[in-house]
Amino acid sequence: MKYGYTIVYVENVKETIEFYKKAFGFQEKFVTPENDYGELISGETTIAFGSIELGSSNFKNGFIQANNGEKPLGVEMAFVSENIESDFKRALEMGAIEFEPLTEKPWGQKVGYVRDNNGFLIEICTPVKMN
Repeated sequence: MKYGYTIVYVENVKETIEFYKKAFGFQEKFVTPENDYGELISGETTIAFGSIELGSSNFKNGFIQANNGEKPLGVEMAFVSENIESDFKRALEMGAIEFEPLTEKPWGQKVGYVRDNNGFLIEICTPVKMN
């Protein structure tokens, strides 16, 4: 078995795809003609976005929607960066909201957190250096 993709359910798939292209530099893989599902080219694992309506049709008991409220859901996507200062700054300039500033962890990794245009938590970090 291998991890195939993550689907994040959002209010507007096309706007979210555009946000991730601008803020994080990903490329669009495709968006359905109905604009209810889309994918990004993001490395080995695909990041996908589905509309709230699509999610609702998949889950008969519903689900908790992310929002831009005070606290994010307890899930994050992590984007590994070789140019963390400029990538973090670009994300903020393109509309991401800083959640935690860049800091250096005791093991030498730099990490910062932003929220995307839907309120999801994004970690931007340097690679972990193994000794």
